[in-house]
Amino acid sequence: EIGGTVGDIESQPFLEAVRQMKVELGSKRALALHLTLVPYIATAGETKTKPTQHSVKELRSIGLQPDVLICRSDHKIDASSLRKIALFTNVEERAVVPLEDADTIYKIPRMLHQAGLDDLIVEKFDLSCKEADLTEWDDVADAKLNPDREITIAMVGKYMDLLDAYKSLIEAIDHAGIHHRTKVNIRYIDAEDVERKGVEVLDGVSAILVPGGFGNRGVEGKIRTVQHARENKIPYLGICLGMQVAVIEYARNVVGWKDAHSSEFTRESEHPVIGLITEWKDASGNTETRDEDSDLGGTMRKGGQECVLTPGSKTAEAYGKDVIVERHRHRYEVNSSLVPDIEKAGLRIAGRSVDGELVEVVEVPDHPWFVGCQFHPEFTSTPRDGHGLFSAFIAAALDHQV
Repeated sequence: EIGGTVGDIESQPFLEAVRQMKVELGSKRALALHLTLVPYIATAGETKTKPTQHSVKELRSIGLQPDVLICRSDHKIDASSLRKIALFTNVEERAVVPLEDADTIYKIPRMLHQAGLDDLIVEKFDLSCKEADLTEWDDVADAKLNPDREITIAMVGKYMDLLDAYKSLIEAIDHAGIHHRTKVNIRYIDAEDVERKGVEVLDGVSAILVPGGFGNRGVEGKIRTVQHARENKIPYLGICLGMQVAVIEYARNVVGWKDAHSSEFTRESEHPVIGLITEWKDASGNTETRDEDSDLGGTMRKGGQECVLTPGSKTAEAYGKDVIVERHRHRYEVNSSLVPDIEKAGLRIAGRSVDGELVEVVEVPDHPWFVGCQFHPEFTSTPRDGHGLFSAFIAAALDHQV
């Protein structure tokens, strides 16, 4: 998949790679599908095919002939326009596929199926396939468009001016809503607004989510958000930094370490409950190390990592198993040398790395649903299957609904 517009200088090497792949693989193993916009001019009352013709002309000038055109439009494209596109782009008429805007993206598989795109691809590749069954996609679209319930949750972060920073997370919440036939409205709250205006900005939400992030800005607002969720029994899900601020809040207000913090934000704390793995010692008193030869990605822990969940925990219940693999991207960890005191005060360690050294999941046992995870579960959520942790989070929000 190559984004952008034909003619962009950034995409030229990739388009050349596609051209060479088509030559090397042959017509039975490679197919070029070009997505174009067919605009509707309201004043003229017609769709315009010239942008598509020009785009294909640009592709052909570099030696790349599309096999299939998918023509996006906010209006129905008439048959004569489709024939015109086929004629002037040298694409067979049945391979010019109209795709009108839909009220949900989950209708697109059914629309492309009805347009014959899947049959066309199967024929092009000379494949033998069973008849398509899109029942699951139809169910997803129906649940999205016809929810039985509606709730509002808060997402408290620091990149609220660019919501694409949370794109996967927003989609995962949407998937969970679909599986509960619930419309989930997200109230996006800048963590600095919590610092300036107080936790009143969180009034009226059924659950609170604090996503990941880097840097000091807004961190105290996130900590106050966690405290509000914990003390008022509001369902809480913290991801990456969202888990770390949950540990900091618990250490400050339950354990009693008022200066508890992360070494990412201050070097003055006597209780750095969050720190680089090289900053703290293991149970034997040895300084932990992490380098380019470790299996944790140099100084950053990233990629899929195994996690052992605590049997009977809410997280294990959500996943339905005791060992999971989720993706990570972080440098800071819960300080294992301080974990015994935090556990003694009541915080449950609900998940650890396979070697038992790194804290992956925390829970507050005397709370209806309070989970923080160091990994990013949103990356493994799908529209059809959702994700157990997000599904459990939305279920808790429905139980708490205000």
